[in-house]
Amino acid sequence: MFNAITHSQIFVLDQDEALDFYVGKLGLEVAADVDMGFMRWLAVSVPGHPERQILLEKPGAPAMSEETAQQVRELVTKGAMGGWLILTTEDCRKTYETLLAKGVEFTEEPTERPYGIDCGLRDPFGNRLRFTQPKG
Repeated sequence: MFNAITHSQIFVLDQDEALDFYVGKLGLEVAADVDMGFMRWLAVSVPGHPERQILLEKPGAPAMSEETAQQVRELVTKGAMGGWLILTTEDCRKTYETLLAKGVEFTEEPTERPYGIDCGLRDPFGNRLRFTQPKG
């Protein structure tokens, strides 16, 4: 049946600001940036892995009414949309220091876990992210 997950989605409140954060600070790359007329299809991926993309979607038409979009924006800002983006790195502490120097705000410093070392942060909109250095 299925053989891959190719796209995931998170809501962002400003796609240009999202580009600055996800590409400029986190170091992801633009996989797609297409003006579809009714929406901007903006997706990023880990460098060298365009087969797995994250759609950075702005809440609004045509997917939802303005009333619903406002509710979604409020939930995003509160960090209450649920879900996570979890990335991996070869050196969690080094990546943490690099991103800290770029002004990324963390919710949790690198911590030893049974599965490796990880830490937590939020994007400028409230979405929760983690990155992990797997044990191994």
